[in-house]
Amino acid sequence: MRDKKRRLINILLTAAGAAICTFFSIPCAVTVVITSVAFMLFYEVILSQRRDQVMKLCDNIDRILRSDDIISFDEYKEGELSVLSAEIHKMTIRLREQNAELKNEKQFAKEALEDISHQLRTPLTSVMMILGLMRSSDLTDTERVEYLRDLYELLARMKWLIETMLSISSIEANAVKFEKNTVSCRELIEKSVEMVSVMAELKGVEIRTKINEDPEFIGDMHYTSEAVVNLLKNAIEHTPEGGMVTVSAKGSNIATEITITDTGEGIPEAELPHIFERFYRSSEYTKNGFGIGLAFAKKVISAQDGSLKASNRKPHGAVFDIHFYKTTI
Repeated sequence: MRDKKRRLINILLTAAGAAICTFFSIPCAVTVVITSVAFMLFYEVILSQRRDQVMKLCDNIDRILRSDDIISFDEYKEGELSVLSAEIHKMTIRLREQNAELKNEKQFAKEALEDISHQLRTPLTSVMMILGLMRSSDLTDTERVEYLRDLYELLARMKWLIETMLSISSIEANAVKFEKNTVSCRELIEKSVEMVSVMAELKGVEIRTKINEDPEFIGDMHYTSEAVVNLLKNAIEHTPEGGMVTVSAKGSNIATEITITDTGEGIPEAELPHIFERFYRSSEYTKNGFGIGLAFAKKVISAQDGSLKASNRKPHGAVFDIHFYKTTI
């Protein structure tokens, strides 16, 4: 409607100009008419091109809404539509990034659920078998107590698995806010050792601590203690009766170091690159575990800008080195 009005106004102005020029000169009037017609044709061509660009831009926006990823806005680098196309291009990039993030999150959630269901299947099967055996009327009190103890251990391991998996998922989703307090290594180690003391006593493993003065680092006491506890549990599990687990700590101008060593069988060299992978279970070193305790420790320490490395010591045993690096202001 607007274009029709504009054309009508141009025609009327051209007619009025030609009529006025007729009083002075016929050739002048003809020149005015030809010039006006040429101008209107040129204007119509420009208007048509702009209309085509707008329609094409609308088509591209519609393709974006239909999740078409192969779209280029390079042809709009010049002209009045360049600013608008640039903003749409930025919006498109952001939408693609968000779409990729959502796909990754969905894939991660899918894998996490598959991992948890796989890890819970075996203990759940054992629980069902024990409950079936406990229904027998021929059980003695001693057998019933043993079955109850086995049930408690299985349920405790399942509870630990679920809680640890939830913690790992929260850390990976950046949903955990780690505190940044001054942590005493002496207090951290004493607290962690106390939590595994019963396990070590039952296994017949001695735990020794070697702390030079009282090194400190900036971090989260609660989560770091959980990480250290997982490392200690791993060391105790792989240390034979009569063996020893040593926890040492020292500080320097560069970093605070916590080292956990054991006198166990050590880690197979082929397993060292994978030992911190979630649910990694080799045929040797991690065959009796779920494969997430070391992964959890790695996640917690790395999330606090620290590092955790595993190696072997001579003549035998494993070594876990934790470093919390100090920043220079």
